[in-house]
Amino acid sequence: MKTKPVLCSADVDALLVAARAEAAANQWAVTIAVADDGGHLLGLCRLDGASPMTAAMAPEKARTAALGRRESKVYEEIINQGRTSFLSAPLLGMLEGGVPIVVEGQVVGAVGVSGVKSDQDAQIARAGIAAWQASLP
Repeated sequence: MKTKPVLCSADVDALLVAARAEAAANQWAVTIAVADDGGHLLGLCRLDGASPMTAAMAPEKARTAALGRRESKVYEEIINQGRTSFLSAPLLGMLEGGVPIVVEGQVVGAVGVSGVKSDQDAQIARAGIAAWQASLP
């Protein structure tokens, strides 16, 4: 039987804190979501001033990145390049801002962010993941 790392509640808390710090440093009102490798929501933080819609979109971006094992931006690009049939895929967060969390070559979850420009959402997610990974032993 194979084994792989999994996110624990302390990891989720640390990811949310790290991503929140990036958002705060830029004064961005966003929602940040962390999902496990199956796309199931593990944690959510809606910052003051973030639109209510972002609380629905951020988890979907995380789910898309976790299940697809790649950034949600990839799906947005596929659709924008004309493959509109991809809209029938069972994913709702096919916009930039979902980033997979990779540990030891395995996707263990994802961070999804919604509330500012899509590239800024992704910046927050990547910064949170990078800061969390830098803190690992």
